[in-house]
Amino acid sequence: MIIPLFPLQSVLFPGGRLPLRIFEQRYMEMAKVCFKESGSFGVCLIARGEEVARAGHKPAEPHAVGTLAHIADWDMPQLGVLNIVAQGGERFRLQRHWVEDSGLLRGEIELIATPPVLPIPGAYARLVPLLRAIVGEMAEGAPNAPATPHRFFDAGWLGMRYAEVLPISVVAKQKLLELEDSIDRLEIIYRFLESKGLLPDA
Repeated sequence: MIIPLFPLQSVLFPGGRLPLRIFEQRYMEMAKVCFKESGSFGVCLIARGEEVARAGHKPAEPHAVGTLAHIADWDMPQLGVLNIVAQGGERFRLQRHWVEDSGLLRGEIELIATPPVLPIPGAYARLVPLLRAIVGEMAEGAPNAPATPHRFFDAGWLGMRYAEVLPISVVAKQKLLELEDSIDRLEIIYRFLESKGLLPDA
């Protein structure tokens, strides 16, 4: 599967939403194709380089694991600036990538199987009310609010949502995205929150 890539200094998680401001011509053209064909693009964290192309600089080098995205909402507040909300779908692994003449990065990807729905193990039940409160504080319809339906019963969904909101580096978020085991992800998040004294009493 070959898709356009959008390397960013942000991590998009499956089921998450990421507001983006597009003004570079290469991404305007990408968005046009996505609108016309209901297509998808890949969001990848930048491993090396910068988001905005600059003459004389190498193109951004993406991490190998990213998230497939489609445009869930959009607005054009002024000519030449497109605001979109990218909604995360499946994760993928980048097999190879190249830069087109337009400067757009394109890659051949392999989709990563969606993990099965797993119930929240009892040891991590304390994570649920805190996330409910966090999501409840988000304005209804806010661009960064997780896509519905909310699945507070699913260990995979719970871990992805925490990974989005935790005050950690984008590199740490990328590591959480790459983890294959949903329970391992919850364990890391649980220990982090416990060490910060942020978990409610059992």
